[in-house]
Amino acid sequence: MPNIIEINDLSLPELKPYTSCNEIQLKRWFEPEIGIFIAESPKVIRLALDAGYEPLSVLIERKYIEGQAKDIVERCKDVPIYTADSDILTNLTGFKLIQGVLCAMRRKELPTLESVCKNASRIAILEDVMNQTNVGAIIRSAAALNIDAVLLTPACSDPLYRRSVRVSMGTVFKMPWTYFECDPPEYVDVLKNMGFKTVAMALHDNTVDIDDERLNSEDKIAIILGTEGEGLKMSTIKSADYTVRIPMAEGVDSLNVAAASAVAFWQLRK
Repeated sequence: MPNIIEINDLSLPELKPYTSCNEIQLKRWFEPEIGIFIAESPKVIRLALDAGYEPLSVLIERKYIEGQAKDIVERCKDVPIYTADSDILTNLTGFKLIQGVLCAMRRKELPTLESVCKNASRIAILEDVMNQTNVGAIIRSAAALNIDAVLLTPACSDPLYRRSVRVSMGTVFKMPWTYFECDPPEYVDVLKNMGFKTVAMALHDNTVDIDDERLNSEDKIAIILGTEGEGLKMSTIKSADYTVRIPMAEGVDSLNVAAASAVAFWQLRK
């Protein structure tokens, strides 16, 4: 039988992951061991469970226990399942739950760079992308458009932060990803040593258009995307094999990095 617990006290320490912890605190929950993250919505939670992430507790609106999240309750029957009506949960978390369910889950150890890139021919690189929405959207586009892996520089926002997970629609659990251990532009040399031609997406002198025939003739490509506003570091652009731009209509400078990533992934797919 599921371990369903009615919430009568909003100050319960067991509810702390949902009430008073920021993303950094969740990430350090079991420090020095790996921490936890919050998955939101039934679809996202199902994908996380399918990918082998371990649930620690569930927070669910009462009406969904026998409704659209019934299967999640059954799959998480060995962990505490906290429940209440919608208004109580909104007061508890500070926001209205998307489709009425959250799940605290244990993180996994990140894979090595080598294992993520093994047999990959098209990978995406996120350089210092801090916006959680952009990180999630880029990963979703990468998964949809057959990119093999996503690599992030150390300054990037964590793909398992709640907003990134939600925006990715759970594809963050399907897409291989990990972090570089080095900062720009050193990681460019790491990619080159693994046999990738590096493609810096940037508005800069000496660029080639994204439909240049040379690009799709390359066996292995790393598509490098920069943070919103500042874009890629000049040292990264100078180190890359290609600097590539997406031609814009007159009067428009550029696309949002998430939108640009989708265009680049489609055009440069293998």
